[in-house]
Amino acid sequence: MPLPLAPIAGFALRYGAVALASYAVTRKIDQGFRDQRAEDALDDTPEGVTLRQGDDQANATARFRRVFRVGPTGPGFEVDATALGRIRIRRTG
Repeated sequence: MPLPLAPIAGFALRYGAVALASYAVTRKIDQGFRDQRAEDALDDTPEGVTLRQGDDQANATARFRRVFRVGPTGPGFEVDATALGRIRIRRTG
């Protein structure tokens, strides 16, 4: 029975293009650095969602921190997602 190459070729071409684009993007992006002040601010953020509005800006924080386990006493992993946001609107001129 002959192997149909048309579907396989389309699949290979699609994923090859994605791999090539990913490689090109990773070559162009500058390597980041770790700012310890920002890390400390993220660690000090309280869990949950907060919103603060001042005269000229609004600040928002969100933090989700959970431990997921496989079974009651099995191995687990911790997910800690933190987001900080600020919107500042100023009139110039």
